[in-house]
Amino acid sequence: MDQKIQIKEIAKLFFKLGVIGFGGPAAHIAMMQREVVAKRQWMSDQHFLDLLGATNLIPGPNSTEMAIHIGYDKGGWKGLLVAGLCFIFPAVLITGIFAYFYQKYGQIPEFSPFLYGIKPAIIAIIMGAVYPLFLKAIKNVYLGVLAIAVLVLSLLGINEIFLLVGAGFFMLLVKKFRQLHSMKSFVPLALFPLFNGSFLSTINQSLFWTFLKIGSILYGSGYVLFAFLDTELVDKGLLTRIQLMDAIAVGQFTPGPVFSSVTFIGYQINGLSGAIVSTLAIFLPSFILVALIHPLMKFIRNNDSFSTFLNGVNVASVAIILSVCIVMGKETITDWRTIVIALISAVIVFQFKKINSAFIVLLGSILGYLIIQF
Repeated sequence: MDQKIQIKEIAKLFFKLGVIGFGGPAAHIAMMQREVVAKRQWMSDQHFLDLLGATNLIPGPNSTEMAIHIGYDKGGWKGLLVAGLCFIFPAVLITGIFAYFYQKYGQIPEFSPFLYGIKPAIIAIIMGAVYPLFLKAIKNVYLGVLAIAVLVLSLLGINEIFLLVGAGFFMLLVKKFRQLHSMKSFVPLALFPLFNGSFLSTINQSLFWTFLKIGSILYGSGYVLFAFLDTELVDKGLLTRIQLMDAIAVGQFTPGPVFSSVTFIGYQINGLSGAIVSTLAIFLPSFILVALIHPLMKFIRNNDSFSTFLNGVNVASVAIILSVCIVMGKETITDWRTIVIALISAVIVFQFKKINSAFIVLLGSILGYLIIQF
């Protein structure tokens, strides 16, 4: 499936996903799989898996990078920019509005009744996406054993980049012993973009370089991002810990990438210009890294050793998503109400594979609001 898609279609899809994308990277990627593979059939499960594996091997916000990958694949350079910007923009806009009112009134609104139902629905969406990806990724018994091992190790808290790279090298070792010939060399790419430039104010320069550095080297979840921010901003007196906690809250209950919390933080530190500079800096490395690695995907899949390595990474990527889903489920599905919402959502997800993800999110929020009243 190598057909090109009209830019306006790419824009419409990723803007919609940016609006309804609650639940973090695992949920975003699950929604993309439903929309791009199951519903629109823009690409195969295998190609989606390959892009997911490549995404997990580079630093930065995974779901944003996945959107950029898909946009580049379906629309070239224009698709790369449009998909990434349309996915990011709704979250940045909503977060910016919250940042303005937070600075003005000192508090954020309460959305818990709606999130109560959205979270179980998102668990169902993730499970619906993981199932076909797992079937496609597990091509032999070795990959099946690897998937179980990565899932267990991820639940035990082992760093995900170690699991991804380790899974790739494990499959290379399996290939060596199965085929009884020497393994071709594999040299991992380390991409650290360097930028030069100046901004009008000292504080904006500091924000730009801080967030550019974080966007260039950060692996892991949004919680890892907040650990970086605690060290880089709170410890240096640029932000209070209460403001950081409120930024975390905004990142959790707004749609789109959790990295949009940086917009909120930049606004608190230096107003609108701080928000713009911080947002540009945190997301810029993702566009550059995807633009550099995406043209290599066909070579990687066609090269025997690279392909074996990627198979291991793909299995590990899906296992890690499943691990995140299990942890989210334990935290979210805690009583009969959330069980009911999760089951209803799961039935819809598995029975109506082409249904719009927005409908499931909306249904979950309405059910949550209604059920919590009783």
